[in-house]
Amino acid sequence: MLNSAAASKSELDRLLADIRACRICVDHPLGRPLPHEPRPVVRASATARILIAGQAPGTRVHASGMPFTDPSGDRLRAWMGIGSAEFYDGSRIAIAPMGFCFPGLDAKGGDLPPRRECAPAWRSALLAELPAIDLVLAVGLHAQKFHLGSRVRRGLTETVADWRAILDETSPLSVLPLPHPSWRNSGWIKRHPWFEADLIPTLRRLVAGRLSGHS
Repeated sequence: MLNSAAASKSELDRLLADIRACRICVDHPLGRPLPHEPRPVVRASATARILIAGQAPGTRVHASGMPFTDPSGDRLRAWMGIGSAEFYDGSRIAIAPMGFCFPGLDAKGGDLPPRRECAPAWRSALLAELPAIDLVLAVGLHAQKFHLGSRVRRGLTETVADWRAILDETSPLSVLPLPHPSWRNSGWIKRHPWFEADLIPTLRRLVAGRLSGHS
């Protein structure tokens, strides 16, 4: 008989295989179908304590099949104070965007929002298989709306600015709201110096504590 840990791992493995084979946005889309072949990008394990909840893969991640293999990933790792080896250690960090597939580009060349089909189909089931998660990095407003629910503020700036209260409100499953690490947000970061002065040191402390086995 499988022990509970092995059974849980098996259930998670089956779920991840189903997610990676998903074609709902092509075969049963809400609105226009995905304009290219799906390539769901997700990394998770039953032992990970940190969940990076992003928006959706971009063009580079769609090509590589690995999350945050782009300048945004470089900036996010710098914010967290870790290198690639720790970032991609699936036993400690899960990476699950709100939309698992690259959604395509808008008329101006920017990424479209995450597909509407994805989170309702998969997210609750995936989170149920991640029992060790006790820190969620909610990157961008889409992730913040899902993981904060009624606690989300009026917009991204208001939500990120109230990060201290949100951490208190969401304990013991701590949710830390972050802007997207895209270099397009450099202006936002410059206009809000408290982000690097106050939030980033707390982010690094929270991450380091989880990676070292402490709260």
